[in-house]
Amino acid sequence: MTAIETDEIQRVAVLGCGTLGASWAALFLAHGLDVAAYDPAPGFEARTAAAVEAARAQLAELGLRGAGTLRFHAKLADALAGADFVQENAPENEAVKRALLAEADRLLPPAILIASSTSAMLRSAIVADCARPERVLVAHPFHPPHLVPLVEIVAATPEVAARAGAFYARLGRRPVVLNREMPGHIANRLASALYREAVNLVAEGVASVADIDAALCNGPGLRWAAMGPHMTYHLGGGAGGIRHYLDHLGPSQVRRWASLGNPDLTEDVKDRIVAGIADEAGGRSVEALAARRDAALIAILGARIEVAGEAPNRS
Repeated sequence: MTAIETDEIQRVAVLGCGTLGASWAALFLAHGLDVAAYDPAPGFEARTAAAVEAARAQLAELGLRGAGTLRFHAKLADALAGADFVQENAPENEAVKRALLAEADRLLPPAILIASSTSAMLRSAIVADCARPERVLVAHPFHPPHLVPLVEIVAATPEVAARAGAFYARLGRRPVVLNREMPGHIANRLASALYREAVNLVAEGVASVADIDAALCNGPGLRWAAMGPHMTYHLGGGAGGIRHYLDHLGPSQVRRWASLGNPDLTEDVKDRIVAGIADEAGGRSVEALAARRDAALIAILGARIEVAGEAPNRS
């Protein structure tokens, strides 16, 4: 069966409609795609509809007002019928994902790609029970995917990676492709390395939780919203660029690496982090903090679009 071209995808099956699935659904709908939503949890329809509505309101602030249709399905086969692409978002449980992906693989025509949003599992493990594992890929987003552009792709072949990447790019996402699978992919490994040292700074009593967060947000985090660490240090090398930086300032990096901690999440350390977060939150609920985060993301995305001289993708 001939592969479906990116611009031919009109109906996406979203399997698993928790926070992640609802966010994906909102993104697809805002780009004019129809969504067939499936989740075995009782009453998922009302929860998903409310989450999708809230996310679509945020996307409208970015100029994305597509009029895709959302339909709910109690049976997996019904959700998959007529789907041109599948986004799976089941819980991070290998047995659950393996079974769901294998059943979707059995029910779908061979040309349809099946993308898993797994953040921690290896593709080779979750496709083990699929008859056509080559068309199943990892497409890991950062939360919330309707706002954060990153999609990390792990695929069996460059052709599958390219097809999936073109689809996500059509939705204004920024796909990155791993040449080989790795636990945690790229971004979570980078985030984990940073968080390990953030925990170590708490454990060593170097600074408060709030000041550690502030140091990142008001320093390197601002630069990282514009460019990654390699390019940042390329600019740090002045006229000589990254070669000059590595030759002359690289040794200082090595010294810092040697001093980085390897903390343990003891009960004492966890208690200090929890207390620090309570102070930093200042009585604001998780919902209020999430709304503040999303508002900031929308502002940052708007600024990036303005600086780049681009219009938001309004498929």
